[in-house]
Amino acid sequence: MFQEYDIVVVGAGHAGCEAAAAAANLGSKVLLVTMNMQTIAQMSCNPAMGGVAKGQIVREIDAMGGYSGIISDKSAIQFRMLNRSKGPAMWSPRTQNDRMLFAHEWRMMLERTPNVDFLQDTVATLLMDGKRVVGVKTSMGTEVRCKSVVLTNGTFLNGIIHIGEKQFGGGRMAERAATGITEQLIQLGFESGRMKTGTPPRIDGRSLDYSKMAEQKGDENPSKFSFLPNQSPLSNFNITGKAKEQRSCWITYTNSEVHELLKEGFDQSPMFAGRIKGIGPRYCPSIEDKINRFSDKERHQLFVEPEGWDTIEIYLNGFSTSLPQEIQYKALCKIPGLENVKMFRPGYAIEYDYFPPHQLKLSLETQLIENLYFAGQINGTTGYEEAACQGLMAGINAHRKINELDAVILKRSEAYIGVLIDDLINKGTEEPYRMFTSRAEYRILLRQDNADLRLTPLSNAIGLASDERILRVKQKQEAIDKIISSFKKEKVEVSEVNPYLVSHETSVIDERATLFQIISRPQVDVQSLVSCIGKPKELLNIEQEISNDEVILEIWEEAEILMKYEGYIAKEMELVDKMKRLEDVPIFEYFDYSRLNSLSTEARQKLSKIRPQTLGQASRISGVNPSDVQVLMVYLGR
Repeated sequence: MFQEYDIVVVGAGHAGCEAAAAAANLGSKVLLVTMNMQTIAQMSCNPAMGGVAKGQIVREIDAMGGYSGIISDKSAIQFRMLNRSKGPAMWSPRTQNDRMLFAHEWRMMLERTPNVDFLQDTVATLLMDGKRVVGVKTSMGTEVRCKSVVLTNGTFLNGIIHIGEKQFGGGRMAERAATGITEQLIQLGFESGRMKTGTPPRIDGRSLDYSKMAEQKGDENPSKFSFLPNQSPLSNFNITGKAKEQRSCWITYTNSEVHELLKEGFDQSPMFAGRIKGIGPRYCPSIEDKINRFSDKERHQLFVEPEGWDTIEIYLNGFSTSLPQEIQYKALCKIPGLENVKMFRPGYAIEYDYFPPHQLKLSLETQLIENLYFAGQINGTTGYEEAACQGLMAGINAHRKINELDAVILKRSEAYIGVLIDDLINKGTEEPYRMFTSRAEYRILLRQDNADLRLTPLSNAIGLASDERILRVKQKQEAIDKIISSFKKEKVEVSEVNPYLVSHETSVIDERATLFQIISRPQVDVQSLVSCIGKPKELLNIEQEISNDEVILEIWEEAEILMKYEGYIAKEMELVDKMKRLEDVPIFEYFDYSRLNSLSTEARQKLSKIRPQTLGQASRISGVNPSDVQVLMVYLGR
C-alpha cells in the first residue's frame, strides 16, 4: 500500500509539523502520521506564540527556514514586544493568535510542501532491524517502511485526563491516547517517566463584563516574527498596505473569595489526592497549586485572551485547573468581570509519558536505536516553541543522517535552540522544561533582532533557508556595517549637537565628537539623533538602495544595538572564544570512563550515561567538576 519513505514523522503537533517541513524541504520523502487530520498544528493550550525567550526561539526557527514564524504572523490578532523597558537582550516578541486560522495556515503550508504525504492513523509499533528502526506499524495493521523515524507524540503517550475525581484516557480533550510505543521503547531499554500539564476552562466572551478589567492593547507599531516580507494582517507594511485593528486582551484578578471556593475542592483534587503521579510545570502551575504554594498572596493575575478574530471563545490564562467542574464554575463567578460567566468546557490536567532526554545525542537521535529521533514533549519540554525548534532540528538531522552527512549541532553561543537541546541532554529534566532568557549565558549575542544574521547563513549552506533569505541577510549585514562605519567616521560640531544633548538631558560636549561617541549614550536614540543633525549622504544612498521602509527600520535598530552595546558584546565574544577551545576537543563515542580512576565516581557515572561528544559538552554535565575536566584533558592529550 505504501512506498518506502525516507522519514516517517509520528504526530502532527508543532514539533511534528516543523520536522516534516524541514526534512521535506531538504529533499527527503516524508510521511506525516497523525491520529486526526483535523487537528494538525492544534494550539492545545493558549492561543499565542512567543513570549520571553520563546519569541527568540520562533525567530530562530524562521531564520533557519522553518514555518512557525510565518504561520504566527499570518494568524496574529495582536502583537507585543515584551520587555521593551529592559535591554535588547530581553526584548521578546509575542503574538496572540487566531487558533483556528493558525492550524489552517499550518496545514495549507504542509500541503503546499512537496515531498510531504499524510496518513490518519495511530502508530502502535516501531519496526526494528536489530538496533535500527526501519519503519512503523499502525493500529490498523499498516506497515510503512522507512529509513528514519521522528517521534513527536506530545501528551498522547498513555495520556490520562483528570477533572476532579473523574479520570479517563486521552491525549487531549475528546481525543484518545496513544498506547504501545512506550511499552516497546521500555522493552528496547529506554528509561521513561511521567509528566503532567494542564489547561484552563474556556469561556463565553459575551458573558463577560470587560468594564471591570484592565485592557491590554497590542503595540502601536506592531512588528512580526518572520524575516521574510511582511504577511501579518496587523502591520501597515503587509502586502495589502492596510492593517487590521488588533484584538485586545484583558487583565483581571482572583481574590480571597475565589481562593476559598477553590479550596473547597482540594479534597477532590487529583493533584492533592495523589492520583496524579507526574510532575507539573514549575513556571506554569495550576491555580490550586498557586493558592497552596503562595498562601500569603491575596490575589493572582489572570489574562482574558480572545481565541480568534471572529469567535466568542475566551482562554482564561492563569486559571489552569483540574478541580471538579462545579467548583471551577463557582470560583469563576467570583472573579471581577466574570460574575455571569458561561463556561464552554472545564479546565483539566493531563498526565503523559516522556523519556528523559539524557538518552539522546545532541542531534536528537536516540543513543540506543539508530535513526530514531525524539522531539517535543516526549523529551520533557513544555510549550509550542520549545517543541517546534526540536522538531526542526530532528527533521534536519534525520535527513542528514540517512544521506551520510554530519549532524547540525547549534552551540549555546549560536542560538537559544542550542541552549535548549544542550540543557536537556546534559542537565536532564525531571519537570517540564521551559525556556527563559536566564538559561542562556550568552543572551546579549542571542537577541531576537539578529537571529537571521546568526543562523540563516548556516541554514542556507545546508540547503534549507532559501536564497531569498540569504540575499536579504547579506543586504542587511552590509547596510549595518556601513552605518556603524559611518558613525565612527563622521564627526559633529559642538554647536550642531549640543542643543540636542541638552534636550535629551545629557551632558554637552566641548569639542567635535563622532556620531558613534554620541549614540553610545543611554539618553540618545538613533532616530532622534539623525532627525536632528541629518543623515550622512552615504546612509541616504543605502536607504535608497533598499527602498523598503520596514527593512530600513530593522537595519537602523540593529545598528543602534551593536553600537550601544559594543563593549558588552565584545566581552561575551571573548567568553565564547574561551569556551570554543573546549568545544573543539572531540571525545571518542565509546570512550571508557570507568578506567579513569582519577575521575570522581559521580563524573564517571554521568559521563558514561550521557556520553558527551566534546569536552565542552562534558564540562556542562551536572556532577562533572573542573578537576574532572582537567583529567579528561590530560587523557585526550590536551
